[in-house]
Amino acid sequence: MTVELYQNVVIGSGEGGKILAWNLAKKGQKTIVVERSMIGGSCPNVACLPSKNVIYSAKAVSLVDPQHGLGVVTGSTAVDMAAVARRKRKMVEGLIEMHLANFKASGAELVMGEARFTEPKTFEVKLNAGGTRQLRGEQVFLNLGSRAAIPNVPGLADARPLTHVEALDLERLPEHLVIIGGGYVGLEFAQAMRRFGSRVTVVQRAKQLLDREDADVAAALAELMRDEGIDVLLEAAIIDVAGRSGSSVKIRLRAGIAERTLEASDILVATGRTANTDRIDVDKGGVRLDAHGYIQVNERLQTSAADVWAMGDCAGSPKFTHVGFDDFRVVLDNLNGGTRTTRDRLIPYCLFTDPELAHVGASEAELKAKNVSYRIARLPMAFVLRSRTLSQTRGFVKAMIGADDRILGFTAFGAEASEMMAVVQTAMLGKMPYTAIRDAIFTHPTMAEGLNSLFSSPLQDPVKDSIAK
Repeated sequence: MTVELYQNVVIGSGEGGKILAWNLAKKGQKTIVVERSMIGGSCPNVACLPSKNVIYSAKAVSLVDPQHGLGVVTGSTAVDMAAVARRKRKMVEGLIEMHLANFKASGAELVMGEARFTEPKTFEVKLNAGGTRQLRGEQVFLNLGSRAAIPNVPGLADARPLTHVEALDLERLPEHLVIIGGGYVGLEFAQAMRRFGSRVTVVQRAKQLLDREDADVAAALAELMRDEGIDVLLEAAIIDVAGRSGSSVKIRLRAGIAERTLEASDILVATGRTANTDRIDVDKGGVRLDAHGYIQVNERLQTSAADVWAMGDCAGSPKFTHVGFDDFRVVLDNLNGGTRTTRDRLIPYCLFTDPELAHVGASEAELKAKNVSYRIARLPMAFVLRSRTLSQTRGFVKAMIGADDRILGFTAFGAEASEMMAVVQTAMLGKMPYTAIRDAIFTHPTMAEGLNSLFSSPLQDPVKDSIAK
């Protein structure tokens, strides 16, 4: 079979891969993208955007709640899960059309199929439509993504549990949904499904939800879940599972020394992700993996193989679409002779519960672990007047400030927290002192205005305060 030669072969059409391909193709370089299943990657199809679409439908339910809503009288309300799914699918279809238009406009070729290395920089592609192609690139870019991991628990895989992919396509309402995992995906789905009307139980192996967050943040999220009627089981290890998700399941677990059995209709697994590096025969391409199955890359995202780069989840980058986009910028800059790297990136993230949790920079736990001295500014969200207009006063804002008055980290749990965070992140990127935000004039009434109050509040020294106590 004839080997087709390209200047650039991109495997995977996720955030970094597709945008890199479009940019290289627009320069006149012969570029092809091989995508196994989802045009545009997981974000527009089964992850970030579809999940936020469904979450917003759940928020709409809460806004017309007769007891806790906004005083809008609509008569009796009901949730149509099929309509929720249709709304989500319509958005996804529009995003796919947009991606196809971008491929066409750029000149990058898109082929649907599964690629495997046959030798360095050379692939056999099994086409989804049938047949195969042999491709070789002068340069190769791996954007393989990741998938939901199913823990090795007896009976769990046989129970055919939902992952976030299947959960987003539900056209029925689970009677009792047990979510395994108290991280970001688990909590977003827990709140949404509870608001739609399901009974929801979250089973978390760690001693707190969001086990990498500060204890006060985790406690605030646990309180939110319980206030919404969600059962939260902490330090709970699943022993085994029996039955079939979607019908009837029994989940035997141990919490401390006690055992109990949960009976439910459905299981959703949200315990982490695994890289899609086991499907491409990396050894034949001279590409090395680390102990966790991620592609080994340097700070310029170069792999162990010459002229081969990796981006996004498969390269061990933080699993956010905005990081995948920055990976693209790192690779493109270096292809153009630049020096941009992944070193010391200031990466924000947000949990899209209602209200939101947003964070950027160091946490208190990280600063304490590194023995970095800091002061902390803290403000209840109820002191931000915009939250009063929204009837969403739950939460708090805190900032960790260094000895030089620069902001080391910021966390906001409350309405529109992600927008507050963007303001602080900009100040951190500009290495501005916290006083610059304190003295800025922000529009009233906005959430950003609350930053005036936050940074005007007395700064606490956690070390001195703990000694004083």
